[in-house]
Amino acid sequence: MKVLQLHAGYRVPAGEDTVVANEADALEAGGHDVRRHLVSNPTSLRDAVVSLSRSLHNNRAAAAVELEIADFRPDIVHVHNTWFALSSSVVAAAARTGTPTVMTLHNYRLGCLSADLFRGDTVCTACVGRLPLAGVVHGCFRNSRILSAIAATEVTVTRSRRVLSDNVDRFVAPSRFMADRLVDIGVPAERLTVKPHFVSDPGARTQPPSASNEILYIGRLAPGKGLDTLMRAWERLSSEQRRNGERPLRLSIIGDGPLAAELREGAPRGIQFEGWLPRNEVMRRLLNARAFAFPSIWYEPFGMVLIEALSAGLPIVTSDASEASAIIGAPPELVVPVGNDGALATAMMRLSDAVVDEVGAANRHRYETNYTEDIGLTSLEELYTDVIASSAHGSKKA
Repeated sequence: MKVLQLHAGYRVPAGEDTVVANEADALEAGGHDVRRHLVSNPTSLRDAVVSLSRSLHNNRAAAAVELEIADFRPDIVHVHNTWFALSSSVVAAAARTGTPTVMTLHNYRLGCLSADLFRGDTVCTACVGRLPLAGVVHGCFRNSRILSAIAATEVTVTRSRRVLSDNVDRFVAPSRFMADRLVDIGVPAERLTVKPHFVSDPGARTQPPSASNEILYIGRLAPGKGLDTLMRAWERLSSEQRRNGERPLRLSIIGDGPLAAELREGAPRGIQFEGWLPRNEVMRRLLNARAFAFPSIWYEPFGMVLIEALSAGLPIVTSDASEASAIIGAPPELVVPVGNDGALATAMMRLSDAVVDEVGAANRHRYETNYTEDIGLTSLEELYTDVIASSAHGSKKA
């Protein structure tokens, strides 16, 4: 099978970029021919404004995709992120060639200018099912009303012209929770498939989780990630350990973002901030950790780092936001109410040697039965085969 990928990479590499690379690698390993049509979003504000202003219809990007299709003659086009260096015009370009098209929706951009249904310190659905005027008023795109107005225009025109709904054969969401939110936004439910992401196997642990005293957080240091809750919970946990004379745990924060300076300044003892690390180093740390903390409070679409933690055989302490707890199958005692630092501290106190080893082994099994590269490849092949067959039989987009 010949597969053409379309993807606009992020200024700071994100989980979506990892998904695109993982899928291409798995398809190629499975004997398929993959061509990666990848572009990068501009880094400077000036270039970003220019590129964003072209996003209503990027003739250059559309023409490049049509030439790519004419040269490669793919059986299917798989679109990932088009925002904003590619623009939705590439979807229409693919449709003009008659090539079946699949589009993975990695975020909530179709109904939210900030793409995450989160504003300030809480979930926000003010623009879901309506014009994104509230997003403009609040400057939800890059904290700028001007940029938000441009972004709102692109979203509104794309929706009114049915650029995606008339040209995408199948939409893909990585979780059922996200799929339900996308239907609320306006994605047609009858053409929406849930297909989880996957990661390659990092290999076996050399020691059980109980041999380590390190808890990891990996991700952006940004609002919505629940890091303030984690900091307060860690202070409670550390005080309790000192009072009971227990072996102290340590918390390592791997990642960076807009809250980095604030978090470093106010962090209690026992927390190490390490910035972004290469992926091979991240996986090594996961394979040698005791547990993983995932206190996110926004509507996480999936969270690639969750299945990376599963693959490393780690127990995960998480909030009950979005579908994170369903994805990882966490025991109830390790799932805590959003923003409740007391409950989070209590959950981390429950990470005894017996618990971390038992739950870690169960999570490794969950990875092996749901999120391996082989399983992911099979899901992709079945998806493509079904879409190509439906297209050949003249299935019309609604």
